[in-house]
Amino acid sequence: MPRVPIRKRPCRICRRWFLPNPRLKSRQMTCGDARCKTEWHRKKCEQWNRRNSDYFKANYLQKRLEAAGRGAGTSKTLTAKCSPGRTLKSRMKTGMPLEYVQGVIGIQQLIIIEYLAQLFNRRFAKTMTGSFPLNPPQAGQLPATGFSRGDPALISCNH
Repeated sequence: MPRVPIRKRPCRICRRWFLPNPRLKSRQMTCGDARCKTEWHRKKCEQWNRRNSDYFKANYLQKRLEAAGRGAGTSKTLTAKCSPGRTLKSRMKTGMPLEYVQGVIGIQQLIIIEYLAQLFNRRFAKTMTGSFPLNPPQAGQLPATGFSRGDPALISCNH
């Protein structure tokens, strides 16, 4: 096979031109500087994490359920009655009596519910912060009398 000459190319991070290593050929994207390599790796990991966000969610939930299962022995259906001395440690500060809830619905169901609550909390925390003022100055006031949406019933009510 004829050898293709290796040509210089710009680094994807610092944009300096470099001659790639002949063994790496077209796979080398950075100039070889440690900072460029680190930044390229960070960018690639960020892209992978964005594309595969469900991987870590499913992995986390599965590990929590398996850990709860190991604490109760070998039974497939895990309830609080199977493991009376074991209580779920919650990362959320809800103030709920976890021992009582675990006794009623079981530890696996409690883990799943807590996981869903964490997902909802993360999803809506950004939406809720800063969007609703705690004590708006016009909270107890009705709209001005000149305000109308154009409804005939509202127009006739405004004297």
